[in-house]
Amino acid sequence: MKLLRTIRLDASDTFIFPAAAEPGDWAISGAFVFEATSETLTGRKLAAFRGGFLGIPSLGWSTLAQVVDADASDRAAAIDALARCLIERYGAPDLEAARAAAAEELDFAASLAEHPTGTLVAVRRTLEADTIREAFRTLQPRMDSGQWRVFAFGEATAEAEPSEAVDLAGLARGERS
Repeated sequence: MKLLRTIRLDASDTFIFPAAAEPGDWAISGAFVFEATSETLTGRKLAAFRGGFLGIPSLGWSTLAQVVDADASDRAAAIDALARCLIERYGAPDLEAARAAAAEELDFAASLAEHPTGTLVAVRRTLEADTIREAFRTLQPRMDSGQWRVFAFGEATAEAEPSEAVDLAGLARGERS
């Protein structure tokens, strides 16, 4: 089975979200956190609404989630952690209800992880007539290295223009909604 984990490629999540997820947290959509009214979505909360995955157990936000291999014990641990969060932070009435809701959230996250291991997933949320809509896209690492690189630096000679020393990595993008 595959699930999603938060990943931090740079420090931007720590600046744009109310709280950044810890790298390696289990990742879920987290749309249930938001009230579906535009009046409550401002500032950093708006940034989390527009493009954040909720990290479990940190309850912080991550711009990207990565597809990882998981097993039944990983899924059970993620459900337990989320169920505790649902009780402590979001007022779930009891452990049974919290575990059922947590399992549903993890199953949805697993459906987003039906891609090769290492694939990155991004979310885009919009509010349409008081209804939250989510669209997901996938990003693949460069085929020549299998690694995520935003910039590749090469040695520059005195004659080289600065732009020749930087190679912007192209990211393959796919759409999923």
